[in-house]
Amino acid sequence: MRPVTALTYVLPHRFLSSLARRLAYSTNPRTKQWLIDTVVRKFNVDLDEALESDATRYPTFNAFFTRALKPGARAPHPDARALLMPADGRISECGHIGRAGDAEHEDPGHIFQAKGHGFSVAELLGDEDAAEKFIGGTFATVYLSPRDYHRVHMPWTGTLRETVHIPGRLFSVGEDAVGSVSKLFARNERVVCHFDTDFGPMAMVMVGALLVSGVETVWGGVEIPPYGGPITVKDYRGRGFIVERFAEMARFNYGSTVIVLLPAGVAQLDEGLRPQGSVKLGERLATLL
Repeated sequence: MRPVTALTYVLPHRFLSSLARRLAYSTNPRTKQWLIDTVVRKFNVDLDEALESDATRYPTFNAFFTRALKPGARAPHPDARALLMPADGRISECGHIGRAGDAEHEDPGHIFQAKGHGFSVAELLGDEDAAEKFIGGTFATVYLSPRDYHRVHMPWTGTLRETVHIPGRLFSVGEDAVGSVSKLFARNERVVCHFDTDFGPMAMVMVGALLVSGVETVWGGVEIPPYGGPITVKDYRGRGFIVERFAEMARFNYGSTVIVLLPAGVAQLDEGLRPQGSVKLGERLATLL
């Protein structure tokens, strides 16, 4: 474990994130431009594909970070049976969700994190009953770096059933932290979005991180309050809120991680997906069986 990762155990996560939020929303021209220019330079951000390619035209750093892309900059995979990659970034991990009797998994519902670390679907979702629907299924964890497009889109058309805001820590989700912090994604603050689809349930888990506690959805706006308390469930059943395949469903107000959960017997993950492999929004995530 690197010293920086070890330090995150004792850092005042909420305080640091609140400071970062103030900077991200600052309209001070010098402050916001310094932040934007620093990120563009350090992470080699490609603004040519942004709808607004002039870095000086963004009113705040957050507006730059959640920038839209030009029409056609990303396209859905042409195979109508392809479930789509939900975001730009890289694969942190992907694979099979454990079920009883699986030799390679410790427990039913086990999800591999990295370097011997893992967590259960129930821990991730904060709900044993919801977790049962995904045991034996598949998962994909996509990490969005600071250089990436930070809007998350739908792998498949779904009707929103409910969202669950689960307060937690705000550890970094960088490669060292993922390989060092036990059950990291089930400990960090997150918003779980449950959808009903024509193949069954699908969950999209938006995971926060150090300096990254802001998540907005297209249907509800800001989903993570500045200082979350108890678990908050919002019921959307019967309201007919449908989000189409490839349509935007949420955005991070800084970089972080999205985890896609699919039930058993539904889809086969793309054979080309590998841990740490770069991916783009709209590419094939999996294929319906």
